[in-house]
Order: sequence, then C-alpha cells, then structure tokens
Amino acid sequence: MKELFDSVSNDCSKLVTEKYSTSFSLAVKMLSPKIRTDIYNIYGFVRFADEIVDTFHEHDKEKLMKHFEKDYYLSKELGISLNPILNSFQQTVNRYKIPDEMVQAFLKSMKADLYKTEYQTKAEYDEYIYGSADVVGLMCLKVFVNGDDNQYEKLKLAAMRLGSAFQKVNFLRDLKDDYEVLNRSYFPNIDLGKLNEASKHLIIDEIEEDFNYAYKNGILKLPVEAKFGVYMAYRYYKRLLKKLKSVPSEKIMDTRIRISDPMKINLLARSYVKYKLNIIK
Repeated sequence: MKELFDSVSNDCSKLVTEKYSTSFSLAVKMLSPKIRTDIYNIYGFVRFADEIVDTFHEHDKEKLMKHFEKDYYLSKELGISLNPILNSFQQTVNRYKIPDEMVQAFLKSMKADLYKTEYQTKAEYDEYIYGSADVVGLMCLKVFVNGDDNQYEKLKLAAMRLGSAFQKVNFLRDLKDDYEVLNRSYFPNIDLGKLNEASKHLIIDEIEEDFNYAYKNGILKLPVEAKFGVYMAYRYYKRLLKKLKSVPSEKIMDTRIRISDPMKINLLARSYVKYKLNIIK
C-alpha cells in the first residue's frame, strides 16, 4: 500500500529531525499535531542537503548533490521516490504548493558551499542567506498558514528575517568549524582570523534587529497551531545569542556554545507559562 510507504517515509523524516537536532525536535513537538509531519519533512530534506556539503568529505560531494537534486525532481514527476526523505518532502511541497523557486534557491546556496569559501559583498551574503535560511522559513510558513495567501504575504518578511537570524546565530556558533575545517567565511568585510569585539557586535546587532522584527511582526501573529512551537525555537536561539554575546571575541573560535538538556527543559517550561499567560516576550 502506498499509504504505508508514505507513512514510513514521514517517520524517516521525523527520525532524521530527532537524531540531528534535539532542540528543533523539541520546538516541532510544540506545534499542532496537524502540521508537525510536514515540518519534519521539510527539515529532513534540508538536513540531507546540508550533510552532503558539510560532512561527506571522503565522497564526491558534487556528484552526490547532483544525484540528490535529480532524484528530487524525478520524485516530483512520478509522485514517489524510493528515497523516503525525498518522498516525504515532495508530498509536503505538493500539499502546500511550495514554489519551485524556493527549492531552487535553497539548492543553489547548498551547491555554493561546494566551492565558494568567502563572501566579500553584502549582495552575495544576502543571496546565500536567502537560499540557505530565508526560503526554509517561507516553506514552513506555507505550512503554518495552510494555504491562506493573504496571511502568508503579511507574515512573509518576518519569516524570512527569523530564518536569517537563526542562520546567522549558527554561523557565529560554528565559526571555528566553518573557518578552520570547511575554510568558509560567510560574514563580508570581517576578518574572522582577527575577529574583534567591534566586529562581533556588528554581527550581533544585525541578528538582534532580525529577531526583533520577526517577533513583533511575525511570531505574535502566527496561527495558534504554529505560534508556540516557533516561539520556542525563537527563545532557544535568543538564549544561544545571549551566550555568544558574553564570549570574548578572541575566544569565540575556541568555544562551542550549546544549551544543556536541563536548560532546554527549563526554557520550555518558562516559555510555556509565558505563552499561556499571554505574556510572551
């Protein structure tokens, strides 16, 4: 039965999410059960593409990425894929009419990671952020608003800026691996080998502006099915940023910032209380 295969495919995307990101999994669990599966499906797709360019060093990454993209479009054509991650993702794409432009923008940024090591202009940087993060936020938003185009347009910019904020926090947190292992420097006009407090705070100020806009113009206006889950993810990344802010610039390359599991539970509990009392901030 095709329904059984689709269910197994969805379970695979959920498993990928749970194995690769306990924090994101926790946030997804705070979403309405009606939309969790589709968010897992989106995460599974973007995670596998990211793994190809970031971790499969002993393999031909370019060939793997071409194969992954080709198989995705074949799944779109046939309405099925024997790759369960692609099978579940194409279902979500079709269900919510996610534009192919978003998928293409995402894949373009992922393919850039195969060869591009430095972003020297803001235009290049913005294009990469759009493809690697903003469109992922927009895909999720398509699910959150369940086909309401008017609501989607109102929340579109906020979703993009929240995606940007999440990605920039990841850049700052993963500075050491990106710079020393993958030889990548995403922030334009900043010498990461000589990162100082002024440069670090320029990055942090930009992230905080994105967070503030996304919170006021997006998170507070999300449908109830999505609001608490997105708020939880926002609180988690805000906590990461707070910890990064406290690390001296000369030590940030040598410090791996993380939120402990007990702190995640504590953050969840306090966030839930604020949410139920309608005092989220």
